[in-house]
Amino acid sequence: MKKDIFDLNGRVALVTGASRGIGESIARLLAAYGARVIVSSRKIDGCEAVAQSIRDDGGDAVAMACHVGEMAQIDNVFEQIKEKYGRLDILVNNAAANPYFGHILDTDLAAFDKTVDVNIRGYFFMSTAAGKMMKQQGGGVILNTASINGISPGMGQGIYSITKAAVISMTKAFAKECGSLNIRVNALLPGLTETKFASALTSNEKILKTALMQIPLGRTAQPDEMAGTVLYLVSDASSYTTGTTVVVDGGFLS
Repeated sequence: MKKDIFDLNGRVALVTGASRGIGESIARLLAAYGARVIVSSRKIDGCEAVAQSIRDDGGDAVAMACHVGEMAQIDNVFEQIKEKYGRLDILVNNAAANPYFGHILDTDLAAFDKTVDVNIRGYFFMSTAAGKMMKQQGGGVILNTASINGISPGMGQGIYSITKAAVISMTKAFAKECGSLNIRVNALLPGLTETKFASALTSNEKILKTALMQIPLGRTAQPDEMAGTVLYLVSDASSYTTGTTVVVDGGFLS
């Protein structure tokens, strides 16, 4: 009998920013492969709608609200996970903030703080909390959603791009220090994807036309097209892969 190396049966997975877009697609796919999924984002209603839909399809999912920019909420969600499951096998840091689109010189302090608090501080302390649980249980997997902007900064997206570069470095730092604990840490770098988050780009005809000219596949991605890479990186299929970044951008950076 062949073993399904993508099987996540019984593993507990926390996916942040999972009430829509890429996070929702990731949560649905992990559940389809057997994971017990915790659907998380700032607002519980959106999380519960996705979790209920997963349950309706025969999957195992619960909703837990968490604003990763708030330290108290990070502590609270991990207390809930300990009480309900007693373990965490997979963390997908997918929630992100990008409140400002414009020239980098005009970035104000509020936009700077919000972007850094969610995209860097949030990912860091979600990872340390998850890593401590994984250390106690003998291992686990952390997956960070970064961006191709972390390699090639997007115009008008200065502070967001800077934080995503930090996520790439963070991924490598955690992977290096946590490998001996049997904790693997990798990153997904999406290209232009049709989400509400990216609507400032995809809804602007001029920006979109320019972007598509630079994408060899000639189109934007759908959220579902990111989830397969995440499944690979959190499953046994990638058991010897850590500290790496996987670009899924239709060839933009090629």
